Amino acid sequence: MKDHPLHKDTVVIHEGYEDQEHYGSLAVPLYQTSTYSFENAAQGASRFSGNEEGYIYSRLGNPTVRVLEERIAAIEDGAAALAFGSGMAAVSAILTHVTKAGDHVLCSRGIYGCTFGLLKIMEDKYKITHDLIRMDNEEEIEKFIRPETVCIYLETPINPTMELVNLEAVVNVGKKHGLQVIVDNTFTSPYLQNPISAGADFVLHSATKYINGHGDVVGGLLVGKEKEEIARIRGTIQKDYGGIMSPFDAWLLIRGLKTLPIRMERHSNNAEKLIAFLKNEKHVEEIYYPFDKDNPQFDIAKRQMRAGGGLISFTVKGGMQAAQRFMDHLQLIKIAVSLGDAETLIQHPATMTHSGVPAEDRLEMGITDSLLRLSVGLEHPDDLIRDMKTAFMALD
Repeated sequence: MKDHPLHKDTVVIHEGYEDQEHYGSLAVPLYQTSTYSFENAAQGASRFSGNEEGYIYSRLGNPTVRVLEERIAAIEDGAAALAFGSGMAAVSAILTHVTKAGDHVLCSRGIYGCTFGLLKIMEDKYKITHDLIRMDNEEEIEKFIRPETVCIYLETPINPTMELVNLEAVVNVGKKHGLQVIVDNTFTSPYLQNPISAGADFVLHSATKYINGHGDVVGGLLVGKEKEEIARIRGTIQKDYGGIMSPFDAWLLIRGLKTLPIRMERHSNNAEKLIAFLKNEKHVEEIYYPFDKDNPQFDIAKRQMRAGGGLISFTVKGGMQAAQRFMDHLQLIKIAVSLGDAETLIQHPATMTHSGVPAEDRLEMGITDSLLRLSVGLEHPDDLIRDMKTAFMALD
């Protein structure tokens, strides 16, 4: 099998685990332990010095967590990975790793509200500045590079506007100017998009979302193209900041990851059916979805993504009042701010996930008061369409 690379559908089930080492257990065991004993004092000293591989303390490594890390690194085409207690712990770790006081970060013009908040903290405390910019082409990006710029941080698709960033252009600029490229890949999952293969240095996920898929875990993952770089983050930022993932959460994510391919196919297929419905709904103004053929960025989507995924954003005629009235009349679809669950979820970014972003910045990101973000679940699409039809009738 080693002579034949495995498909991702197979890797998500098998990578990083040998049952011979665990009494033949087919399921990955849960090592719910905080510390590990040594055979003798010399072994303990050798492990602490790094001369011998092995586990010491679960903040520094855990067998269950390690299986998850190896599996996610494989399906993201990376060299190594780290698991964190939340997506924001992963974001914090990588931005802390690549920056120092006085540095500058280039960001896609739209980012998750808490990532925006973290960047403001870094600016206020450590004078690490940032610019939120469009990344349509190389020339546009290069205009904002300063001598103190150290990295390019982006989401694609962007939360919550579904705007795409041209990964090829960003990677070209990064290589030309010696900037590290960091991609938040949460919205697509590693099954639909692999930025490291496109040349990115780091990829991160809120594992809470599609990787878990069942709405019962909070976690984050960071994948790097260089094994040594990930080892440095493990031995410094993660070790000393302590934002680790628990073994039980890792075990749940390993279980969820096994069905990622079939879930992403169903999410994408359902989303396309809902797009067709929304295009004929009189109360809808604009629809934002990567694989919508009417999307001006459709060609970029086809180059970077294998399918459109399960997230749709759209605007409702009548502004915030109409958008919230529509939400309040949904019955099957739940009002909640996460995504990637089996259940279909909807939220109002301006007053929920991005409420902490100043109004002027929100508008610059394209987040209007009439914008809604829909995370399409695994239900039958006919039931979802029926629920939305009923809610739209409340706007008549």
